[in-house]
Amino acid sequence: MPAHITRRQLWSLVALTLMWGINWPMMKYSLRELSPLYFRALTMTGGAIWLYTYYRARGLRMMPQGAEWRSVVWLGLPNMLGWHTFAILGVKELASGRAAILGFTMPIWTVLLSVLVLGERLTRRVGFAAVAVALAIGLLTFNELTTLSGRPLGIVWMELAALSWATGTLLMRHARLTLPIETLTVWMMILASACLWVIAYLNEPWPTWQFSGLMWGSLAYGMLINYGFAQTIWSGLARHLPPATSAMSIMAVPLVGTLSATLIVGERPTWQDFAAMLCVMAAIAAVLLPPRKTQAP
Repeated sequence: MPAHITRRQLWSLVALTLMWGINWPMMKYSLRELSPLYFRALTMTGGAIWLYTYYRARGLRMMPQGAEWRSVVWLGLPNMLGWHTFAILGVKELASGRAAILGFTMPIWTVLLSVLVLGERLTRRVGFAAVAVALAIGLLTFNELTTLSGRPLGIVWMELAALSWATGTLLMRHARLTLPIETLTVWMMILASACLWVIAYLNEPWPTWQFSGLMWGSLAYGMLINYGFAQTIWSGLARHLPPATSAMSIMAVPLVGTLSATLIVGERPTWQDFAAMLCVMAAIAAVLLPPRKTQAP
């Protein structure tokens, strides 16, 4: 184990990867009894309340001031509202493991947007990543179009989600923030969930709120684990983890999501799913892992 990663950080990273990966089939399970937009609005609201209470008890400043509200709105649109809305619509249409694979093409889109919009240099690694992601999307699109239950629209939703997340990531990198990142996250969630309640009310029938016990457990997982514990763990790790370590975590999430979906919702991955997963993992490794340092002669 590298000296710069403590044992506690390592176990926290493992727990985070499992939480994020398992969340994909848990979302799919929840959509059996609740429409997607109301599900997202409910779980995000519960998670925001949980985090607000937790961080306030720790003494963090929890109210943005003045121009900080502009950062909350500007960064919250792609990072919270865009990503979470498009992603849950994609999960509704696709197998959860497949949605996870497509959603975690985000790091590649981030690098490509940097090249196209910010004028960063196009390297061989970036070119390889773009080809690998295109191959992954092609494999999954072909599979969707050739099955009777194919939902190619779900692929569009998931790539819009990944692009939204990538855009938000670039905005975060260039933002000059004066409020704690935990406060920013909570208020992005609060505003996004408020928007989701309105969007859900306008587009979906009002739920009956009569759910099975397993469904209530799934909702609790979304609120407390996905938006709660996972977010607090990530907030603590993000400032200290080296890029290679966080890259490995991101690469493992689609794998955990695909494998856990077999147990939770009974999905059976195809060879296209595993091939696409390998393509995405290779692409993430190409753009996020640092190059080997060559020794000077």
